[in-house]
Parts: sequence; C-alpha cells; structure tokens
Amino acid sequence: MNGAALIAEILKREGTEFLSCYPRNPVIEECTKLGIRPILCRQERVGVGIADGYTRIMRGKVNGVFAAQAGPGIENAFPGVAQAFSENVPILILPGGMGSSRQYRHPTFSAADVFAPVTKWSARAHSVQAIPDLMRQAYHAMRTGKGGPVLLEIPLEVWDQEYEGPVEYDSVRPYPLGPDPEAITEAAKILLAAENPILWAGQGVLYADASEAVAELADLVPAPVMMTNPGKSAIPESHPLALGGSTRSRPRMLSDFMERADLVFAIGSSLTITNFGPKVPPGKKIVHSTNDPSDINKDYKADHAVIGDAKLVAEALVAEIKRQRGDVDASVAKSLKEDIASIKTAWIDDWKDRRTSDEVPINQYRVIQDLMDTVDRDQVIITHDSGSPREQMMSSWESTVAGSYMGWGKSTQLGYGLGLNLGAKMAAPDKVCINVMGDASFGMTGLDIETAARNGIATLTIVFNNGVMGAERDVLVHSTEKYGALDVGGNYAKVAEGLNLASRRVEAPEDIVPAIKDAVATTQAGSPYLLEFIVKEGHDFSRDKVAGL
Repeated sequence: MNGAALIAEILKREGTEFLSCYPRNPVIEECTKLGIRPILCRQERVGVGIADGYTRIMRGKVNGVFAAQAGPGIENAFPGVAQAFSENVPILILPGGMGSSRQYRHPTFSAADVFAPVTKWSARAHSVQAIPDLMRQAYHAMRTGKGGPVLLEIPLEVWDQEYEGPVEYDSVRPYPLGPDPEAITEAAKILLAAENPILWAGQGVLYADASEAVAELADLVPAPVMMTNPGKSAIPESHPLALGGSTRSRPRMLSDFMERADLVFAIGSSLTITNFGPKVPPGKKIVHSTNDPSDINKDYKADHAVIGDAKLVAEALVAEIKRQRGDVDASVAKSLKEDIASIKTAWIDDWKDRRTSDEVPINQYRVIQDLMDTVDRDQVIITHDSGSPREQMMSSWESTVAGSYMGWGKSTQLGYGLGLNLGAKMAAPDKVCINVMGDASFGMTGLDIETAARNGIATLTIVFNNGVMGAERDVLVHSTEKYGALDVGGNYAKVAEGLNLASRRVEAPEDIVPAIKDAVATTQAGSPYLLEFIVKEGHDFSRDKVAGL
C-alpha cells in the first residue's frame, strides 16, 4: 500500500468514523475505500471545527480528523487549529505538503513549522516507512496528558511511496496519570479545614468522564461547584450544588459563593487567566489539580497541588475524606443546598421580566427561556458563539446532563460554534444539537449550513439577528456615528433557503415556541434547520460585582 492508503488503514484502526476534509488530499479517497465517510466542508476553518466538536462529545476517546490540501487548504485551516489549541482539544490535522525538494525554499508553506506554535505536536513524514511511528506518536500526544491538536504533514512524494512490510500498528491507549497519595492526603485536610470551600470544575472533568466523581466529592465535602467556560456542564447545572458556568457573565449563585469562599479547589482546570472566563479573586487559598504540571503556579500561586487525571483525583479524594472524617453531616449539606436554591430563585426572579418579555424586537433571554422550556434538555447538546450569545447563554442556559454544553472562548473567533455543532451531531446523532450565534458570526461561517444540508447532518442553528455588531459599541463610537460602521444586515432565513435548509424568520414573541417545535421536529426527522430571531441589540448581562472575579 502507498502512504495515503497506509494512513487510511491506521485511521480505521483508531476508530475513525468520518473524515472532515476539503480536497485535494489523497487520504480522502483511500479513507472512502475503507468505509470512512468524507464530510467536505465549505471552508477549512469550519472543517477543523467539525473535528473539534466531534472530539469534545467523544471525550477524546475517539479523535476527530481533518485533512487539507497542501498550501492554501492548510493555510485556511490555521484559525480553526488555533482555536482548538487554545481550548486544548485533541484533534488530528493531516495536511499535504510540498515535495521535500521544495521545503525551505521561499515561499513554500511548511505546515509542520508554521503550525508548531498552535499544536501540541507537529511533524513531517520524510518517508512512508516513518508513518506508523509518527501516527503512534500523534495519537499518544492526543490521548495522554493535556489535550491539544496534533499535525502530521505529508510531503507530495510520500503519499505515493510504497510501504514495505506488515503494518504493525495497534490503537493507542490513553495513560491517565494517578495522583500522589501524599498530595491527596494533604488536599483532603485542606478541604476539610476550609470554612467555605468552592470547587472549580474545568473541562478536564469532562474529558476524564469525572462528572459523577466530582458530584460525589461536592456532596461529601460539602461544597458548591462552579464551572469554567469550557467546563460548563462538568456536572449537571440542575444539581443542587451547581452554581453554573462563567465567562464575563455568570449566575448570581456563582458570584455570591465565590465572594464568600476561603478556598478554591480547582479540578480539571489549567486556571489560565482569560478575558472570557472566571478569575480567582485575591485572598483565596488555592488547591490546584490538573493533569499538566506546567499549569501549576502559571497564573496563580498554588498553596497546594495535585497532579493527575480529574476522575482519579476526585475518586481518591472521596476515599481519603471518608477515611479522615467519615460521611458528611446531612444537616450541613441540606443547609448549603437550600442557600444555593434561595439565591438562585431570587436571581431568576430578578431576571423574570427579561425571560418572559413580550417586547419587540424580541429579547434574547425570552428565546433562551422558551428554548429551555420547550426542548427536552436531557436530549440536547448545545453551544454558544462568540460575542453576546456567549454571555447570554453561559449565564442563562441550565444543563441537565453532564457534558451537554460545549463551552469555548479562550480564543473567541466569530462563527466557530457552527462547526462544533456539526461535529457534535456526528458524534451523537440521536441528540438535538443546537448552536446559537449572532448575525456577525453567521457572516463568518454561515455558508457551512450547506454542509449540514448536503450531508444530512440534522443540526439546529439559531441566529440572533439584531442588525448590528452590538458588542463593539464602546470601541467604534465615532466610526458608527459618522459611517454606520457597526451596522450589518441580512435575511438569514432566506440565505438558508437558498442553501437547501428549511428555515423560519421569527419577529413576534408569541411565535417563538411554535417555531422551536417545528425546527426540532425537522431535525428529528433528519434534516437541518435554521431559526432566525429578530432581536433587540441587547446589552443586559448577569454580572454581579465581585472584586477580582
């Protein structure tokens, strides 16, 4: 077999179900011969996002793969790979490369070199014989430790070289890192000594399948659980100890309990400081648990650290706390849950006017509330997009199943959520998969709804159309006054119709629920749908003030 067939065979052994791609790349045809379905995107950046969303929902146990053409194809993919790198998503990128004789000759594009800063591992196959070892290294990098995209560039001549000998390749297994017992003993002591501990759950909880273990830990301590942006739904947000997720906006419960906390116990989180995630306020004691030692003391001084897989850490802590103290005092746990419920009720009541508003243009929170009340959230996977939809969704959407919300935002590229949603549907075809985006986001990637239609990927895309880039009001004041710089326009339901999607434009609040029901029914029948809501500009965000959060 030649190099392209060899790679396809290895992808098959790794459980690859489909190949997100854009021609030309020889591996596409070879994968098709083995029953690996090609999903051709309209834009390479979205193709990477499809692989990303698939990987998230598969929890990195099976990895999404994106194949691109040498030169312009892989050049166009850079934004998607950069986004996945910022989110630590383990996906495989397989670009073609120029022939070896052209490497390092200006202006030859060298993907292995150019992508090195935004990949966990990057290499070039100089011969077909090296491919099995390089693919093994790539999958090991994706499945061990902190995730991240990996890239293997295949020069032109290597695709056609004949491989000699048997293909000695077995699927690469993960090697989760177990915690140091002494570190667990000390962490348990610190947790039990704290007066107001808070658990800070990151996306490492999701990749480790640690949701049940973290919920058990929270019940045992007891401690409330806040979640990062990518960690949102680390435990169900309907859990009585859940405080919700945070970007700049967050539920009031999260703000209140972070303010009173004396200990922040971060698990499955890098504690990376980002503009679109929570921060640790000054004066808090920090116990930091992560699977990557380089995270420790990176952005915050750790008073204690536990290195290890989130599930193994949580399970070890549960056992150690039971050994040190025994079971939780039921009255303490009951009081904490009642406290959270009381704050949550008051917060929801304060936002009730927005969530039930009959104003026109439509209030975005009315759409979100009606969506939550109409769909079966146990059967939904949902994601936001960059900008205002992220802030509105992160605080308001309450997940009922762990891992049912795909949060993202260390990099905040407009339009990235559309690809994520397509990938999620490929991973979970029986779920209702929804992405909520603004009109500016649609302008970036919206044509790839045709990818959904062409491939029968039955996603629901919701577009908040307010005709303006509202999040930029404060930075383009004069430009807008003089030239209308922030104004954008369009009828996205008509665009969808032209791209072979069923669609509907909703302008009246009383039409929201019927439109949602029709859209969900269409997706459940196997076809994608676009719902366009004509909404207000919308600058109301849930941001109770806490110094340093």
